Amino acid sequence: MNWMDLLIGLCLMNAMPHFILGVWKGKMLSGFGMGNTQNIVWGLFNFVISLGLFIFKYGVNGLAENQIYSGAVFILLTFFITSSFWYRYFYK
Repeated sequence: MNWMDLLIGLCLMNAMPHFILGVWKGKMLSGFGMGNTQNIVWGLFNFVISLGLFIFKYGVNGLAENQIYSGAVFILLTFFITSSFWYRYFYK
C-alpha cells in the first residue's frame, strides 16, 4: 500500500460521518466550517476526491476488480440516498 491508497481510503471513510451528520443536523467541524450544509458538501467533496483518485490510479475497470472499495462505495451511496428518509423516519 502506498500513500495514494491511504488517501483514497481516508477520503472515502471521512465522507460518511460528515454527510450523515450534515443531513441529520449534527454538529461536526469540517473543512468548510461547522454547519449542516458545510458538512454535506464536505462529505460529497471527500467522496468525489476518493473516487477521482481511485479512478486515476486503477481506472474505471478497477471498480469492478476491487470488491472492497466497491463495497464501501455501495454502502456510502446507500447512505447518501437514504439518509434523509431515515432522519425523517426517526426524528420527525
